Amino acid sequence: MIHAPLQNDRFLRALRREPVDRTPVWLMRQAGRYLPEYRATRARAGSFLAMAKNPDLACEVTLQPLERFPLDAAILFSDILTVPDAMGLGLYFVDGEGPKFERPVRSAADIAKLAVPDMAAQLGYVTDAVALIRCELRGRVPLIGFSGSPWTLACYMVEGGGSKDFSRVKALALNDPQAMHRLLDVTTDAVIAYLDAQRIAGAQALQVFDTWGGVLSPSMYREFSLRYLERIARELPRGEGADAAPLILFGKGNGAYLEELAATGAEGVGVDWTVDLGDAARRSGGRVALQGNLDPVTLYAAPDAIRREVGHALDAYRDGNGGSRDGHVFNLGHGMSPDMDPGHVAVLVDAVHTLSAR
Repeated sequence: MIHAPLQNDRFLRALRREPVDRTPVWLMRQAGRYLPEYRATRARAGSFLAMAKNPDLACEVTLQPLERFPLDAAILFSDILTVPDAMGLGLYFVDGEGPKFERPVRSAADIAKLAVPDMAAQLGYVTDAVALIRCELRGRVPLIGFSGSPWTLACYMVEGGGSKDFSRVKALALNDPQAMHRLLDVTTDAVIAYLDAQRIAGAQALQVFDTWGGVLSPSMYREFSLRYLERIARELPRGEGADAAPLILFGKGNGAYLEELAATGAEGVGVDWTVDLGDAARRSGGRVALQGNLDPVTLYAAPDAIRREVGHALDAYRDGNGGSRDGHVFNLGHGMSPDMDPGHVAVLVDAVHTLSAR
């Protein structure tokens, strides 16, 4: 398919560490319940899953924040748990409790039954949404596709939902590391195929969310999370030349592993708010673009405080990057919450663009 030329390529240029006129900004969960138009679409759809599995509605909510704010990228509206759902685990959502699986993976026998899903047959609704969103964007900004990391997906697959202490999945990793590696291997194969399918459908950048990597001890992180992120960075096809889709590895609680993440071969590393961006820039040594890292709770503060904190993050990156603002994508250190004020998001986006203008 022939796509419209990009009118705003700041985000992709920043990921290539090329000069830009101002720092690009997008926000994790920028399409979400804090927007009244999103809530209206969700009410019309009947449920989160019905919305995510309908390409027209997924496209509609993906574009909603771009109608309000001059963001520099769109991100596919979907969920990280589409992959285990397609592997037959039976995803469902409970109000106030989040995602659950009808058939969690609890044994080596359960793991042996898992296979990489057929992307067209079982996840075609996602690639159809990507293709439709890319078309509807008409080159306004780039489109980001995404997946959960193998470890993070395994957490939900074994626990059967969210967890306070991840006792089941950690116990499986400690008691039967061979079985855990089989689970992570098949999940990594699925993640690579899934991200590649999104890229082929039209995604112009790809992000892996390692939301629960930070719950692991350093030795377990390197064995059960980092090792598979390295595999994704090494094996995921990115495309060629101007059409190459950069890969961003984002992890909550990944600050201790920045040097190792920067050495994976990914083009970008996302960091949470517990890391100073100047330190992150120095430690990563210009090998990757950095994405982040305002504490999302800052959006509950007054507009002047939001502007001040945006300025601190921008300046910290610049100071750690030898005086240059290039190679930085502004984002939150994690996703937005449903009760945040859209007016405060507007303040944040304007502050990034105004304070970072070259």
